[in-house]
Amino acid sequence: MDEIEDVFVARLMSTDLHTVTPDTLVEDAAAVLLEEDISSVLVVDDDGDLVGILTSTDFVDIVAKSRPKAETTVERYMTRDPITAGAQDDVAAVAATMLERGFHHVPVVDGETPIGIITTSDFAAYVSSPESVSA
Repeated sequence: MDEIEDVFVARLMSTDLHTVTPDTLVEDAAAVLLEEDISSVLVVDDDGDLVGILTSTDFVDIVAKSRPKAETTVERYMTRDPITAGAQDDVAAVAATMLERGFHHVPVVDGETPIGIITTSDFAAYVSSPESVSA
């Protein structure tokens, strides 16, 4: 196994991204999570730049605070300006940030454009079988 200090985010991140816009209805965003069996969607503006993230945990808040079918948009519940990583960032540093902040998802960006996402599941997959993670 590689030393974790020598592994970059690009090696662990998923590039199969699912995005919504701030004006997407929360029920439509929830449908994407369920249909794709994922736990987050990235929120992008009309230029494709990252403006937020909406995770499965946010839906607990949505249900607790509002009627989910009230035609509420993603913009109301998304985390704005999320903490991001770059593809060449050290995974140990990103993991430390995730632990410190209690995050389960960190978008990976090139400038402002999302190119991937790294999640707690990606770290688990790496630890369980590092040789199966594509370089």
